[in-house]
Amino acid sequence: MPQTTHDVLNIGNAIVDIMAHADDDLLVGQNLIKGSMRLIDANEADRLYDLMGPAIETSGGCAGNTAAGIASFGGKAAFIGKVAEDQFGKLYSHDMSAIGVDFDTAPLADGAPTACSMILVTPDGERTMNTYLGACQELTTADIDVKTVEGAAITYLEGYLWDPPQAKDAFRRAAEIAHGAGRRVSLTLSDSFCVDRFRDEFLGLIRDGTIDILLANESEIRALYQSSDFETGIRALQSDCRIAAVTMGAEGAMVVSKDGIERVSATPVDAVVDTTGAGDLFASGFLFGLARDMPLADAARLGTIAAAEVIGHIGARPAVSLADAARQVGFKI
Repeated sequence: MPQTTHDVLNIGNAIVDIMAHADDDLLVGQNLIKGSMRLIDANEADRLYDLMGPAIETSGGCAGNTAAGIASFGGKAAFIGKVAEDQFGKLYSHDMSAIGVDFDTAPLADGAPTACSMILVTPDGERTMNTYLGACQELTTADIDVKTVEGAAITYLEGYLWDPPQAKDAFRRAAEIAHGAGRRVSLTLSDSFCVDRFRDEFLGLIRDGTIDILLANESEIRALYQSSDFETGIRALQSDCRIAAVTMGAEGAMVVSKDGIERVSATPVDAVVDTTGAGDLFASGFLFGLARDMPLADAARLGTIAAAEVIGHIGARPAVSLADAARQVGFKI
């Protein structure tokens, strides 16, 4: 096995988040489903931007947020994703470098601009995402660096990558390289609407062993197995997947493996301000723990610590050191 250079390689859509508070009436007036993610074109992105109030612009994307969390735990994280040679692309590259994440993907010289997501945060903390993929869709197999994949203990892929056809090929190529090097591959289902689009393909990836570690939430598991009964979905998941972590909001998380099912309580929070990035940051703690050979339940506890931190403020990336937060409750990292 090659020398380990990174705890986790994160591969996903490099997206700049544009976040603003919004009331429920705005969502209703625009026919938006609260808590969902939809893909939009450049014109719709401009239209929504004009409707938004004061906004915060920050680097985001599921896998990018997870990479940020891993770095905050003190882990070695790398990221592969496509940006353009524009202002948002430079912002994204700078932000990743500044937090210690290795990001060396060549930017797109010509074509679509860097991706952005218009995120409307309602008073209950729910986020509704409207995403223009832009340059993200140009991620190809040529962007998958073999040595980086071979050196990562875990290669983590986001379900949203399954939308652009070229990125889908890159996804499969990365998994092939990782397994060839004796490494593990993880997938987040990303969104129940994403599951609805690609259910059969996701189940195929899980059942044929392409995916070793699955990350999901309750609604995504229900969507995956087309069952309104969560426990039925969990039993099916245990049969299909080697390791899975399923987040359940205030109820914490459930770790599923062939050896059994463990429940982990949520880390308490004073107030839920913004749920953007909660699943991404849970993934950062869980994957960091697995990369460092922690027991499954301990890895999930790290995930709940990270999720609790990020939902306490606006933005999808940690505002404090997650390593310090973990040490405060007894973790030695």
